[in-house]
Amino acid sequence: MAMAMAPFRHRPLPASRASASPPSPALLDALVGYVSTFFHASGQTQIRTITMPSRILRAAPPRRPLRAPTRAARPTLRDATEFRDGRPRPQPNSPPSRRDFHNYFVTHLPSSSLHPDSRSSAGPGHKLPRSASTPHTPWPGGGPAAAPPNMPGRDLTVVRIPLRSAKHHFGVSVSRGQRRSNEDTNQAGTIHMPAFARRVPVSLSRSQAARAAGESTNADSALGDPQVFYFAVFDGHGGSECSEFLRDELPGYIEEAAAQFGLESSLKKDAKPDSMRDPETGPPGQETKQQLEARHEYQAASSTDTSSSKAAKLESELLQEYKRAIGGYFRRFRPSYFGVPEASSTREPATAVEPAPQTIPITLESVLTYAFLRADLDFVTAQARKPDPDDLYVADYPLNKDEILGSPHLPPSGHRIGGPARFKGGSTASVALISTPTPAPFWHPAAHSTIAVAHVGDTRILLCETATGLAFPLTQDHHPSSPAESRRLRRYAADSLVTDSFGEERIQGLANSRAFGDMQSKRIGVSAEPDVRRHDLRPAEYAFMALLSDGVSGTLSDQEIVDVVKEAATPEEGARHVVEYATEVSGDGDNATCLVVRLGGWERRCEGGLGSLGTKEVRELRRAEALDPRRRGR
Repeated sequence: MAMAMAPFRHRPLPASRASASPPSPALLDALVGYVSTFFHASGQTQIRTITMPSRILRAAPPRRPLRAPTRAARPTLRDATEFRDGRPRPQPNSPPSRRDFHNYFVTHLPSSSLHPDSRSSAGPGHKLPRSASTPHTPWPGGGPAAAPPNMPGRDLTVVRIPLRSAKHHFGVSVSRGQRRSNEDTNQAGTIHMPAFARRVPVSLSRSQAARAAGESTNADSALGDPQVFYFAVFDGHGGSECSEFLRDELPGYIEEAAAQFGLESSLKKDAKPDSMRDPETGPPGQETKQQLEARHEYQAASSTDTSSSKAAKLESELLQEYKRAIGGYFRRFRPSYFGVPEASSTREPATAVEPAPQTIPITLESVLTYAFLRADLDFVTAQARKPDPDDLYVADYPLNKDEILGSPHLPPSGHRIGGPARFKGGSTASVALISTPTPAPFWHPAAHSTIAVAHVGDTRILLCETATGLAFPLTQDHHPSSPAESRRLRRYAADSLVTDSFGEERIQGLANSRAFGDMQSKRIGVSAEPDVRRHDLRPAEYAFMALLSDGVSGTLSDQEIVDVVKEAATPEEGARHVVEYATEVSGDGDNATCLVVRLGGWERRCEGGLGSLGTKEVRELRRAEALDPRRRGR
């Protein structure tokens, strides 16, 4: 065997022989093929090299340089020049047409190295993360920075602080539980929309204590209304595609609806003239002060009427789209906060005078309702345009073409909705907006604020009362068994309500009677119409706010959740303890999400009522039962 392999061993050629005769053409072709194969083998696609004789290679004419084909590219959704409402889409080199959602807030911090924590623990700079802050330049129309009380004469700098980095003001914790994937999402930051807070009474704004706390700072500045904070939690089912869509796009829908409806700030000064004073005459030939104020009032009323008629048109068009695209329950759908009346069955005579344009009151409730329904309809119609992966016969193309559903529906950002295949799941949503009448932050103990909640599904929002220590829920679950939802559904889809083996009512297999998505259940009444509620917060009336998914609220009681947060040092620690406790004692292992937001009474969270001792024995008993394998049937 050694003798047979001997001729194949490498032996150097003699110098005289190597220099005397050049290598043959066959050897050169073999070397070229080997080198080409070596270089192409590292790529993703291996190219097979075909060697040709040297004579043919030398005789071949030179090749022309390759040119790209001049065929026009097919237009895509991103190549459109206009948005759904006719607004021109920004070009790659042009600035964006709307402000994106900001996951930070703007405030003041001392420019010096001395931190205000040592002087005053009640100021807005209390334990703010200086390492995470970045300088901020205010722009016209943007919300002013939080006014720093109790720090007169200090050299201050306007900075941006990521909300998730402020552990002493906001905290979030998420757990996958025992599920294969996490379908819960959440969002926190500031949103660009007019203020809706109630103005501070004059007696309070003129008091010495209010001026010292920064409450009397005028909000009618050139920078616009104070910042509106946005907190939301979404619980997806059937996948995370719908919940991720709401996390990224729902703030844009709210901003767009507020702009289209012409929503005005609640902090604008009253333009009505003062009838108790004598008219102040001006120079000859000029209008008096009362005449100027009357003209401004008339112009404001005219613009309000124009916005109101536009809002009525948008609401009517949205309901017509629901009726054409989905039908069923939505043929008679009339949201609570819409001003569109029922269709009249009698026809007006031909000689009748054309009615004047309809005007409706523009409120925050109507804006949030329109934004939720618009987002839901866009998501459902976008999924109907996609191929169904479960249908083997029509999986190559969608059942509904453009001529049925119209032009592609795009969110305000202009991005595509979802993936390439049809998504049949959905998501719940609970959104909390916090607005203040002055630039003082809502977590300041002396600050007034207003919370607006828009809720769909079984996620939950809780407040903790400072004086009593009790949980105060701001939302109610939308289950088919609840009296309001049962009354709404039985008028149209009574046959679709079934009872499962646990005695719970479901609508076509769904535990929630209101949700985003769920395109297969839309016709029988699964709507995304939100329950909208406002709640005014007096100074230090509540200690904190908690936003929860059903993985937490379905396992723990409201008071247990509040008491667990009371024992934590920071909102971030409280959110983590709630999720850990819910995951520990849960029997189904659902996804769990908890957001905790600090309010004015945070420092006094354990003073009211029994503090955190009210449910301490119950929590210890549940933990002991969870650790006992005999009681859990393991």
